[in-house]
Amino acid sequence: MDPVLTVSGLTKIFKRNGQTDLTAVDDVSFSLMPGECLGIIGGSGSGKSTLVNMIIRLLDPDRGSIFLRGSDITHLKGRALHNVYSEMQMVFQSPAESFDPRRTLGDGIGEILRNSGLSAGRTRDHVNNLLELCGLPAQFQDRFPHEVSGGQCQRAAIARALAINPSILICDEATSALDVTIQRDILSLLNNLRRQRGRNLSILFICHDIALVQQFCDRVIVMERGRVVEEGTPDDVIRNPAHPYTRQLIDSIL
Repeated sequence: MDPVLTVSGLTKIFKRNGQTDLTAVDDVSFSLMPGECLGIIGGSGSGKSTLVNMIIRLLDPDRGSIFLRGSDITHLKGRALHNVYSEMQMVFQSPAESFDPRRTLGDGIGEILRNSGLSAGRTRDHVNNLLELCGLPAQFQDRFPHEVSGGQCQRAAIARALAINPSILICDEATSALDVTIQRDILSLLNNLRRQRGRNLSILFICHDIALVQQFCDRVIVMERGRVVEEGTPDDVIRNPAHPYTRQLIDSIL
């Protein structure tokens, strides 16, 4: 079975006037298999967000390559990125900020469907189905982001990400702004989606909480100062941490 995503030697260096250049991501490599949930964990400044922004093609890497289903997407621009975004979608940390406050949730979820040529009626029906799939009543289609709770808005954001049936869902601290009970609900939703879609849905789960990664992920990568310092199953990494930074992360939750 071939990886759905392969990252090879990815490096990003930020130039800083009058200061030493900052290597935010330093020679990072990994693969994501079909149906797998891979956790990427590390504290603030570890390079997680920069890495994700390169994978989703919001930032250009200085070195390295990104392969989506075997095709090199490292330097794609403009219209060529449309096919990439049909395969990869993101769920962000602050769902309300990812929606236009002047438009309803249904408008935000259905935008990509309308842009692909779907009629208004069929778009509305499809949005209703997506909301129900993500545990929200169909009437949430007519609500604005400020009219729903954080957990409800995150469910709507997941519905939007699923609208074009991507093969990769990138969750960038998608539960960190929610309280513990709502975190559990969102993880349960994501697990249900994984069971339903099997190998057709892989997840990159970016997180700073190793306990959440242990509950949810098949495999974990630990990043510190832009580099991968440890990799393995969550249970192996937590029970037998090989790197001092990983031990610090574990001690922080004990």
